[in-house]
Amino acid sequence: MAGPSTEVALMTRALTLAAHGPAVDPNPRVGAVLVSTTGEVVGEGFHAGAGTPHAEIVALARAGGRAAGGTAYVTLEPCNHTGRTGPCAQALLDAGLAAVVFAQPDPNPSAAGGAATLRAAGVRVTGGLLEAEARGLNEAWTFALRHGRPRVVWKFAATLDGRSAAADGTSRWITGPQARADVHTLRAGSGAVLVGTGTVLADDPALTVRRPDGTRLDRQPLRVVLGRRAVPAGARVRDDAAETLLLTHRDPVAALATLAEREIRQVWLEGGPTVAGAFVQAGLVDEVVAYLAPALLGAGPAAVTGLGIATLAEAVRLEPFDVTTFGPDIRVRARPTRPDRT
Repeated sequence: MAGPSTEVALMTRALTLAAHGPAVDPNPRVGAVLVSTTGEVVGEGFHAGAGTPHAEIVALARAGGRAAGGTAYVTLEPCNHTGRTGPCAQALLDAGLAAVVFAQPDPNPSAAGGAATLRAAGVRVTGGLLEAEARGLNEAWTFALRHGRPRVVWKFAATLDGRSAAADGTSRWITGPQARADVHTLRAGSGAVLVGTGTVLADDPALTVRRPDGTRLDRQPLRVVLGRRAVPAGARVRDDAAETLLLTHRDPVAALATLAEREIRQVWLEGGPTVAGAFVQAGLVDEVVAYLAPALLGAGPAAVTGLGIATLAEAVRLEPFDVTTFGPDIRVRARPTRPDRT
């Protein structure tokens, strides 16, 4: 096997390859680099999404037998089960690899165990090299596998005094075009965008992902509308621009369970103050993306309601990890200060 600095470089290359995979997919982004007994890179690959060959299989095909006796560097523990494709652990054994180095252990109980299978067959296996970087590449997927539900990112826009709309209900536009363009960039990273029926009835949003020129991206998140009120036949969420799921209840837990069954790994929560409050109160918000406009309204709906908080000691505390300006507006990204957020 290579020395420590070379191993880091090879795993870094595997992570770079993994990043070429789709950011939104039921499967994780994975990269693989195969090195021969002479230290030559003989095969590389990445996973291009559910239903396509895994990174190890792509790399083995490109190596064409030259990896026998060599080492595989993989960003995720090789899988040990037969799903849409066969087990990668067995493929590495069949190819005669002598050693496997992986970054992140597989949190999926149905796929884990590849390391143990390889070790049992006499392969030298090392795990944990650049594990934090690998987890960061698949944050939503890792969270969803660990918690059995999608990761929830709540986005809202408000004035500096916390108003999401004026007293007459007008809310377009609180923030400027740069901030709104950033919303689409971040929204594109989720498998579903969720709002309540109140938002649909008040704003008639399209809930699609669009470029600054207004054109839609090819891949669109699932549009989810939560609530008991009827969605009008002419509402934009009923058009053919993207798939829409109407959930005729108000239960955040049940909504996330339904989305987990669809293998949605991250939800972009863009509902109004009532829906947002329901998710926050249930402890189901894992990140907050707040766009704050330098404006004051003094009246109008708050960004969130229904938290049942009566005193400052009960406040939901957040830990900011990014503050960025977009034109005159400020974006604050923060996480709840609870231990189960990862």
